[in-house]
Amino acid sequence: MTWAALFWWRPPCLLRRVVVNLKNDRDVAMRGVLFSSRGPWLTLKDCTALRVQGPPAKVDGDVVVHRGNVSFIQVLTDGDHP
Repeated sequence: MTWAALFWWRPPCLLRRVVVNLKNDRDVAMRGVLFSSRGPWLTLKDCTALRVQGPPAKVDGDVVVHRGNVSFIQVLTDGDHP
């Protein structure tokens, strides 16, 4: 893969509802719309924090996650979220 191909790469799940599982805190995942990907940063809108213990918590504003902190991204279908 060339440098130009890496520069213009965009996630195939852009503008879809996703769950982002984090490496540094395995007890928290972020559910939202993957709005943009700029360099190593992913921006999620309409985000909810999903915790192992406790109910989901709505997050104000946008959430920016470094790609290096992403364990994996799960793309949700229409039936996967309320």
